[in-house]
Amino acid sequence: YDFNMKGELRHLDTNESFVFNYYKNAHERNHKRYQVLGHALTQYVYELLERACMLQKVYIPTNATEDEPRSFFFMSEKALTSTSSLTVLLQDCGVFRAGQWGQKTIINEGLEHGTQIPFIKTALQSQFEVIVLNPNDNFLHLKTEEERLSVFKRQESSSSMESLRSILKRCSSSPEEHTMYVWDHFISKSAAKKVAFIAHGYGGLVFIDLLVQRKWEVMSKVFAAAFIDSMHNTQHQAGSDPQIQEWMQKHCQEWVSSNKPLDKPVGSLMKVNCPTVSAGTEKYGLAPSCCLHAIFKYLKSALKTK
Repeated sequence: YDFNMKGELRHLDTNESFVFNYYKNAHERNHKRYQVLGHALTQYVYELLERACMLQKVYIPTNATEDEPRSFFFMSEKALTSTSSLTVLLQDCGVFRAGQWGQKTIINEGLEHGTQIPFIKTALQSQFEVIVLNPNDNFLHLKTEEERLSVFKRQESSSSMESLRSILKRCSSSPEEHTMYVWDHFISKSAAKKVAFIAHGYGGLVFIDLLVQRKWEVMSKVFAAAFIDSMHNTQHQAGSDPQIQEWMQKHCQEWVSSNKPLDKPVGSLMKVNCPTVSAGTEKYGLAPSCCLHAIFKYLKSALKTK
């Protein structure tokens, strides 16, 4: 498989799109094949972030030892030094990594819809600097017996060799911890006075977690947050903090999958914390790409207001 000129994944010989049930009556074998493709996609998108978007890979934690498993994220060259606005992309939870809105969407709909690359390019063209978080990169999977043995010897822990399949990455053991670490060590120290977050699915919950944990910092530095089908629950996460509720009402907007036309108000009984509009599609996986231009229009007008 490879991507054609339109960014669609096609079989090199047959030109057909990806087939999950490649082997007859062999779900496990097909799943394994799908996982291998997913891993290759991850590496390919990482490569595109550096090659096509000119982003830099930054390893964390910054004080990691040489043999310690590390995570990383991506940022534009002047993300920390430019005083212009900074956009932070925060993806949903899942097997996919930095630069992807959804692995399934990349496979079925192509790079334009499934990756964050159109968002990154639009942000850079709009004179925004960019940080692409990598919230799902939480473990190092130990594939071989040798790897496990060396880690087992290093860790004076009671965990048996058998259970040592993966090790958590320090400061990135969960999406919440990863985001908080990048906020504390990079975003909060950046020269940008105006930061915007674009958060999809579980990413919205992670952003609200950050808002609750770093309330005054976030409220003074973030001028807008654009949610896409967010899983956050302000009541549950922030209690009835009136300041957070007031801030969200003023500085956040959510786009949700809906059969209504793009940007039309959508009433939500569950969330009364920020204005909610239609993403212009009923498909969850296509929501980010469908509301890309609407989101940047919103961010630019919020910037003027600020």
